[in-house]
This record gives sequence, structure tokens and C-alpha cells, in this order.
Amino acid sequence: MHELSIAMNLIELAEGAARSAHAEHVRLVRLRLGVFAGVVKEALLFGYDIAAKGTLLEGSLLEIEDVPLVIYCPQCDRKYELESIQSLWCPCCGHHDTDIYQGLELELTSMEIVEHENETA
Repeated sequence: MHELSIAMNLIELAEGAARSAHAEHVRLVRLRLGVFAGVVKEALLFGYDIAAKGTLLEGSLLEIEDVPLVIYCPQCDRKYELESIQSLWCPCCGHHDTDIYQGLELELTSMEIVEHENETA
């Protein structure tokens, strides 16, 4: 399950940023996850809770934004959101030489931190 190692890297990155911001705790981590990133969302969520134990992120919530697969067709000069990741050809003209425009993301976008534990917001 490579999602656990991804979760551990995410925790390490987030905890480093939180410590740099002098946080006492991290409440929420937001992540953008492309459908073509090769990561199983449910396994990542499970691994996140395990990896967060004993860190500033223990008990925090991982919020994942699903990013759809979008290709660019140079033949049509247009972008298309694909219904399936099974085929990457243009749904309009059938051109096979398309570029993935979006859907590969695995990106930590933001965090909510607590600077002092007695803060409620």
C-alpha cells in the first residue's frame, strides 16, 4: 500500500510547515488529488490517520478535493474533461496525441493550524 508512504510524506511536509509557523496543532489539511495520480483516496485517508499519530497532525482532518481528468487536444485546440481514465483520446475528433492538462495532481494546498491550544477558531 504505497498510500501509507504518501501519507507519511504528507505528514512530514505538513508538520514541517506547521512547526515553521510555530503551530501547536494542525486542525485541517487540504489536498488536491487527481483521478489519474495513481492514489486510492480511501487508502490515503486510512494511511493519513496512522501516519499522523504522535505528530502535530494527530486528530486532524484530511480534506481531499477530487480533480477530474482533463486533456488538451491540439487538433481541436480545446480542453475536454474525460468521463473515464481508460482512454486519453479526444472525445470530439478521436485524436490520440493529447496532453494531460489536469488530473495528475497530488498537492497540499492549505492547512488550518492552532498556534495556541486554548484557541477555538
